[in-house]
Amino acid sequence: MAYSPFDLTGKVALVTGGNSGIGLGMARAMAQAGADICIWGTNPAKNAAARADIETTGRRVVALECDVGDEAAVDAAFARTLDAFGQVDGCFANAGVSGRGVTTFLEMTSEEWHRVTRINLDGAFYTFRAAARHMVKHGQGGVLAGTASLAAIEASPRSEHYAATKGGMISMTRSLSVEFARYGIRAHSILPGWIETDMTAKWFATDGFQKKVAPRVPMRRWGDGDDFGGIAVYLMSSASRYHTGDTFVIDGGYSLF
Repeated sequence: MAYSPFDLTGKVALVTGGNSGIGLGMARAMAQAGADICIWGTNPAKNAAARADIETTGRRVVALECDVGDEAAVDAAFARTLDAFGQVDGCFANAGVSGRGVTTFLEMTSEEWHRVTRINLDGAFYTFRAAARHMVKHGQGGVLAGTASLAAIEASPRSEHYAATKGGMISMTRSLSVEFARYGIRAHSILPGWIETDMTAKWFATDGFQKKVAPRVPMRRWGDGDDFGGIAVYLMSSASRYHTGDTFVIDGGYSLF
């Protein structure tokens, strides 16, 4: 029999923030590998476009509106996901917002702090909790993967709230990997570098950023959403069945140079 661990036929992946950027790149690749896909997002037009994109793979796709910072909305969306597919084998907590970086830490308001932590950390908690409850009950194992950031391990001045949420993502997934290993549930975090997405567009548009940051990327290009398809397929697949608690840095070598 041929070795085919990356065939995801029969599996279902949930990707929050899956209607663009990194999330869409993950969802598209997993669908191409045979998985059925549920994406959550807050923008109806982007949800519809992403669904149409993924449907070209021939897989089943459902796109739901969900604000992951709303606990009740997450539980309701997860129930709707199960109604549509009957199971969730992989949960990719990718939804997030950036720190605006317009004030110093001394001037940061509690409203701004909670704007970021509500989505990036509370939202990941609500999403992972719903998925873990299902996976334990379902008894077939699964994977929980969270999108963190290099900000978790490198300084992010003026965005301490963003950095805190991404460091928290690493700590949360490492803890989940130990608590739920007995159920065959694996957990990981993924740390993107500078990726060209809607979230980073404002920085990429500045001459200073292009001149100062671009030369520090050894691979001589910015990342894009499709660069995260491979890691999603790997984590979703049986090839990673004994791999858990890891932190994957995908940054074109930026953090090394």
